[in-house]
Amino acid sequence: MFRVGIIGPESTGKTTLAQYLAERYKGTCVPEYARGYVEQKGTTEVSYEELCEITRHQIEEMERIASDAGLQDKPIFFDTELIVTKVWFDYAFGSVPEWLEEAIEKYRMDVYLLTKPDIPWEPDPARSNGGDAIRRELFERYEREIQDLGIPYYIIAHTE
Repeated sequence: MFRVGIIGPESTGKTTLAQYLAERYKGTCVPEYARGYVEQKGTTEVSYEELCEITRHQIEEMERIASDAGLQDKPIFFDTELIVTKVWFDYAFGSVPEWLEEAIEKYRMDVYLLTKPDIPWEPDPARSNGGDAIRRELFERYEREIQDLGIPYYIIAHTE
């Protein structure tokens, strides 16, 4: 199994890219759980406990994928993954659960595709961070996290 983490600020094409790559390379796309959660809830505001619930669901999905024998020879494209959740814990609440740090180590990606916030933000009921400054800050934080892990990554930028 080859794991590709697709991460980046909101409205940078992560979902489109993950779905395209999964189809193109006959792999599996793992959707972003948080999007469905906040859409069902009707607000992007989540408590610390709710973010823990979202994160535990992400980890359960990673455990399921890791143990699925049918996926062992396929590339897996994660539309958002645990680094985004870690950064959001720190950004919103000023702390990161230790068990999340452990899960990031346990379910390491083979490579990251980091989407650059160089396209216009599009409003969406599941999005809350449309300002250019916050999108740049989150991009930089994601990049530092990947660098700290020592995992190869590529920056995906919009070109015309």
